[in-house]
Amino acid sequence: MFEVFKKEILELLRDRKTLFFIIALPMLVFPIIVALVAFLTSQAGLKAQQQVHTYYIVNEQYADAFSEQVFYHKSFKKYQGDLKLDSVHALSEAVKLGQIDVGIFIDSDPREAIKTGKQSQWKVVFNDAKAINFTFNRINELANTSSLAVRSNALLELGVEPERQQAVLKPIVVSKVDTADKRENYGEKLGAFIPYLLLPLVLMGASYPAIDLGAGEKERGTLETLLLTPVTRSELVLGKFFTVLASSIACTLITVASLAIWVSIATRFISIDVITTAFSSVTSWDFLLIFALLLPVAAMLSSLVLAISIYARTFKEAQNYMAPLSMGIFVPIVISLLPNMELDTTTALIPITNVALAIKEIVKGTVDYGSIGLIFIASAALAALLLICCVRWFNKETVLFR
Repeated sequence: MFEVFKKEILELLRDRKTLFFIIALPMLVFPIIVALVAFLTSQAGLKAQQQVHTYYIVNEQYADAFSEQVFYHKSFKKYQGDLKLDSVHALSEAVKLGQIDVGIFIDSDPREAIKTGKQSQWKVVFNDAKAINFTFNRINELANTSSLAVRSNALLELGVEPERQQAVLKPIVVSKVDTADKRENYGEKLGAFIPYLLLPLVLMGASYPAIDLGAGEKERGTLETLLLTPVTRSELVLGKFFTVLASSIACTLITVASLAIWVSIATRFISIDVITTAFSSVTSWDFLLIFALLLPVAAMLSSLVLAISIYARTFKEAQNYMAPLSMGIFVPIVISLLPNMELDTTTALIPITNVALAIKEIVKGTVDYGSIGLIFIASAALAALLLICCVRWFNKETVLFR
């Protein structure tokens, strides 16, 4: 078995394409993602600050102070064309045609409407599908300022003093006291995202060498030569399995190490509050625990992909079988994102889902080590079962020579 393992490892190290997917790609994934997030965040913020929108206000005489605020706002530019718009429909058509970016329809003077117990209805017309950043919020903020002024004057006329107005308008104030710290809040979101990166890379580290060691050997006609050696079939398949497992573990180790290194860089040198808050308290021990959780997953996937590769007649057929498996691994990850899905005695027994939930708990800082132990036992048991099936699979003539 050791000789088979040694032979396969040497051949694996000579394959530059496989080495790229096992070593180089996991090292590049996280710096690319961190750089991309930082770039897009900065560009989105810069674009939102610099973008100027052309506006048109219908009945602006009803709200002089508001119209003046919009006019002098750095994000808005008054329409200077010949259009005469007088309704919401007309504003909508102008927005659709690109003649204006945003239209504001004011139906009545709010100072007069409040005297009769009515509300002045203002409508903001814009194309939200074009993701015009913060347009509605900015206009709403300016409108609220005008609304507060009108309300304050109306209350003064009713004899309510300014210092009492807030208490009269809102006698009860409800505030939220969150028992979860920022790490737990952000970790809930980012921790659910990390398995999407880690688990497919673990599968990738196993699938590329497995295809070559199974279907590749069949296609080249070298499998028959190996079967003629004095090595038993069980030893032969175990040698191939440990080669695939070593490849997957190497890919896993590099992936987690890359994650730890680039998260450390991001928290120190890149100003992204979500990443900094979520990972500032994640220690080296936490990353080691994530790596340890992925080890039985690597063994499970190594057995599975090797069995598939042994069954396939050709290299191409094996690749076709791997595609659904690559998609299928996302299903248990998605399950971990379902509402109220938490790591407990039941979910700790669900393959892949349990690891995804555990990684999220580690990032949140709320990990239960009892559940971690249960995950190890369940994952190791399933990995052993899959390995036994793989060995038996390899011992069938109908599978080897189909």
